[in-house]
Amino acid sequence: MHEEKEGNLYNPYEMEQQEWKKRQVKERGKQLLTIISPIFILLLWEICSRTGVLDIRFFPPPSAIVSTFFELMTSGLLWTHISVSLYRIAAGFLLGVIPGIIIGLLMGLYAPIRHFISPIVMAFMPIPTLALLPIIIILFGIGDFSKVVTIAGSVFFPVVINTVAGVLNIEKVHLDVAKNYGASPTDFFFRIAFPGALPVMLEGIQMGQAIALLTIVAAEMMGATSGIGYLIWTSYKAFMLKEMFVGLILISFFGFLFSLFLRGLQRKIVPWR
Repeated sequence: MHEEKEGNLYNPYEMEQQEWKKRQVKERGKQLLTIISPIFILLLWEICSRTGVLDIRFFPPPSAIVSTFFELMTSGLLWTHISVSLYRIAAGFLLGVIPGIIIGLLMGLYAPIRHFISPIVMAFMPIPTLALLPIIIILFGIGDFSKVVTIAGSVFFPVVINTVAGVLNIEKVHLDVAKNYGASPTDFFFRIAFPGALPVMLEGIQMGQAIALLTIVAAEMMGATSGIGYLIWTSYKAFMLKEMFVGLILISFFGFLFSLFLRGLQRKIVPWR
């Protein structure tokens, strides 16, 4: 009887099940904290605004902001700004990410290309893309394409730098084995460099999406007639602070949503990270 109890006590399957349950509880706790923290901030903001701790003229309560959000959505105005901004973000993001990945892989694989392009990247990277916005507007006008190019320029640099770092961190033994088996340049590109650099590359893409959201707001404040950034700026100038906060919260929400999506994609593509 005693031996049977000891056998159950040290049963590997049961121990694994207990460990799995503990991990599940911890994961649920993390998810709960992720949900609770923004709700707590909103409740605190609501209480402080209602009790006069915060000046309601400058910090309207979240309930009033939500009411304004539904009014703008009902009128169709907000949806127009959201759709325009999302189009610019998506187009600019792809225009920056795809060349960033291709050039980063080439720089990582081939030293001559790396030495040729690195000075150009290092020279332009410290310059804020928004500082080049007047030149971009001169070249591409004040339409959507200038905003797309501005976002692409901001996204390109973190993606290309992380991609190069990812390729250079690939263990040399993988490259040697590929050479010994006569791998073609295409095989090196798609079967060695791309999957090997993927974990670090995804970190650069994650950083790029955050920069894209920062850039779109600033770009739409200059020379735009629509978009969330335009809504924020015009509402601020007219002292319509509830509308301004609607735009700010929307940008925050999309940043959180895009980050969750990319993190989920990263767990699917590189589950070992």
